[in-house]
Amino acid sequence: MSPRGVAIPDLRERLFDAAERVLARDGAAALTSRAITAEAACAKGVLHTHFAGLDEFVAELVLDRFTRSAALAATLPARAGGDSVAGNLVELSAAVLSLDPGVVGLAVTRPAAAVRVRAAWAEGAPGFDAIQASIEAYLDAERGLGRIGPDTDTGSVALALVGTLHHLLMTSRPGGSAPHEQAERLIRTLTRPSG
Repeated sequence: MSPRGVAIPDLRERLFDAAERVLARDGAAALTSRAITAEAACAKGVLHTHFAGLDEFVAELVLDRFTRSAALAATLPARAGGDSVAGNLVELSAAVLSLDPGVVGLAVTRPAAAVRVRAAWAEGAPGFDAIQASIEAYLDAERGLGRIGPDTDTGSVALALVGTLHHLLMTSRPGGSAPHEQAERLIRTLTRPSG
């Protein structure tokens, strides 16, 4: 509720977006409940009325952003046969890599949040495993259509791509090498026709 008792539409997303802006501008050390609510133009205590604390908020932010990427990945198998195999995977990779590295890093640097995220993933919340499974299902469908080699180990290709995306997310730094270009080069190598 706002200070006047009126519900704030999409408050959760508003707070998540504000946290991403604070992270991008000021870094993880500046991420406080007060900084988030100030950035979101909300009352100071609103974050704590909707989350048990900053660690729960951070965990929910990380889980929300992975859920979005996993939902996009889940659409891949239905896209088999359309566009190019590499193009479809590059598009997904760009979406995964658009996750703010600062947000992903929070899941590592805040131990209580990391525990919550790992527990949620263990209970089935979408994460890298869901993205990998969708990529493998997509590649299986493309193999069935003859658009990739019949001997393509789709599980290994999916693992290689997801492992690379994870690595790029965890090691990307502003001004560093372009992770999108690295992912695209890998995808083009992994999906190159054999022979």
